Amino acid sequence: MITRRLFLGAALAALALPAFAQSLPDNISGVYRAEGRNPDGSTYRGTVTVQESVGGAVGFAWIVGNQSYAGVGQREGRVVSVNWGDAHPVVYVIMPNGTLLGTWGGDGRALERLEK
Repeated sequence: MITRRLFLGAALAALALPAFAQSLPDNISGVYRAEGRNPDGSTYRGTVTVQESVGGAVGFAWIVGNQSYAGVGQREGRVVSVNWGDAHPVVYVIMPNGTLLGTWGGDGRALERLEK
């Protein structure tokens, strides 16, 4: 299980490598469209409101169907790790165009893409 998470983390980082030379968004605050895949393979869509404050603290509020979730995380460069009440955080990589690509869930099979 840890090996799979490390592999997915490395894969996300590898996808971001060509973009390292490009600048990062100064602030990722905004309303995003969310598309994702749950650990069981089912898909979902929703919206996520992100509020980044000075110092890198980031608040997230997800609305997916009739469910809502909230979390707080920390931005370190192009990576944002968000504690949302699960044993495992959501970990996003910020792409140069502002899209956030993330993974969540204990086995690393759950994926999420946030776009403005």
